[in-house]
Amino acid sequence: MQRIMLRGKLHQARVTHAVLNYEGSCGIDLDLLDAAGIVENEQIDIYNVETGDRFHTYAIAGERGSKMISLNGAAARKAAVGDRVIICAYGVFDESEIANHKPRLVYLDAQNNIARTGKDIPVQLT
Repeated sequence: MQRIMLRGKLHQARVTHAVLNYEGSCGIDLDLLDAAGIVENEQIDIYNVETGDRFHTYAIAGERGSKMISLNGAAARKAAVGDRVIICAYGVFDESEIANHKPRLVYLDAQNNIARTGKDIPVQLT
């Protein structure tokens, strides 16, 4: 059996650009892509914390060091500049790979600086 598992995540990224008249995708600072293990042209899911909107697109390289999170084309209608978003990439894993798999979690501050990284999502408490 294979399962789809979280591979990498940019948590609480701030949208810096929303460009409707641009070829659709999500431009992400290359430093942030590298940190989360996301590659250019990879499918990503984006979850808008402000509105609850959830959608698919693909990643494109943004200028290294720019802190850019740019929603382009139709995706520009899904968030406003300043909105907090969670960007996730998933992968297909065999059962034998799952026990040792840890996602690359990247937590960002309000300026899209890396505040911390991790590999374990905390257990949700009641």
